[in-house]
Amino acid sequence: MEYRTHTLDNGLQILAEVNPRSYLSSFGVFVRTGARDEQHDISGVSHFLEHMVFKGTPNRDAEQVNRELDEMGSASNARTSEESTIYYGNVLPEFQTRMIDLLSDIMRPSLRLEDFETEKKVIIEEILMYADQPPYGGHEKVMNDYFGGHPLGQSVLGTVDTVSGLTPEAMHAYFEQRYSPGNMAIAAAGNIDFDRLIEDVERNCGSWKHFDANRPGTDAEPTFGFEQLHKPNSHQQYIIQLTPGPDNRDQRRFALRVATSILGDDSGSRLYWKFVDSGLAESAGMGAYEYADNGLVMTFLCCSPDVAQDNLKRLDEVKRSTSVEPISQKELDLAKRKIASHIVLASERTMTRMFSVGSQWLTGLDYKTPAEIAELYESITLDDVIQSLHDFPMTQSMTLVVGPRDDLVSAEA
Repeated sequence: MEYRTHTLDNGLQILAEVNPRSYLSSFGVFVRTGARDEQHDISGVSHFLEHMVFKGTPNRDAEQVNRELDEMGSASNARTSEESTIYYGNVLPEFQTRMIDLLSDIMRPSLRLEDFETEKKVIIEEILMYADQPPYGGHEKVMNDYFGGHPLGQSVLGTVDTVSGLTPEAMHAYFEQRYSPGNMAIAAAGNIDFDRLIEDVERNCGSWKHFDANRPGTDAEPTFGFEQLHKPNSHQQYIIQLTPGPDNRDQRRFALRVATSILGDDSGSRLYWKFVDSGLAESAGMGAYEYADNGLVMTFLCCSPDVAQDNLKRLDEVKRSTSVEPISQKELDLAKRKIASHIVLASERTMTRMFSVGSQWLTGLDYKTPAEIAELYESITLDDVIQSLHDFPMTQSMTLVVGPRDDLVSAEA
């Protein structure tokens, strides 16, 4: 496997893991833009734009876009997050040029008014659908509560009001601010003809005009507290807690990821034995989420309403347990083994390898192979994990409780 890169004159980067023995080729267009880059009055525009990209270009209408994807047998989709928008597809190697032609074309969408109004209704229905599903918009609310006025607290989907008020002109202006070739990369993995890939991208994207699309770095001031979202028709109680964590360039992130695996992995962790195996909760977990300049640890628990208050206390006890029951070498070895296995198993999939290549570009990090990433985790010591929990204590959180009870109180000291 060989890692290769090339940058066009306009700043568009091409990154690929070339594996001639692979049976598939995966391609993705990665854009450094998401919910945190939006003004409040156009919240949701990144996700809306993701939808509009598939609605047609000056060269193809929506039916042609979808028909070509089907003709290639492509497994394709797109996703928007707080900090990125990604368009991707998996095809047989013989469709490389055709896939790049299509991906490149849809990156310059028509944004037609009739498509805009139709898709606006689809997205509003999507927002309402998520509001009706457990945990009933709880994730969006707790993120907003935790980040306060920081743009990371904005919903990726936006709100009914902001999406209803969006205009094609506002979306086009946003596109012209964020979709610069210097703010984008084309990532590939699998059976890739890299020299031809350069030719394909140069032919389709070489004329794109470069412009500045910088994202100002701003540290968030997290807010701690206890909130309730009363949902009387819910049959279960949902507890979501956010605490500070390292950002996506902080070397301590590897140790804290190991720590969250020890405390809150979905099997064999302290949360698992305390809540799930004992029948006190249907599910419980913990994970680290890293952004540019900011990071957090999210803890999630779903349980019967009648044990929710006691579970809040038990959850606090687990988070404080490392001071009375220090993390052991056995727990560390188990967590590292699970993480390494996950990395190796995931790397068997061409699409996963492409996402790894693109995601490393998104964070501005040097490329690392799966083996090198696994070695990073293997080098984590017990002292590293203990120090990470000291640097990022989980004893003070923004807690949101969602469900039929509205009489719960915080268990944090």
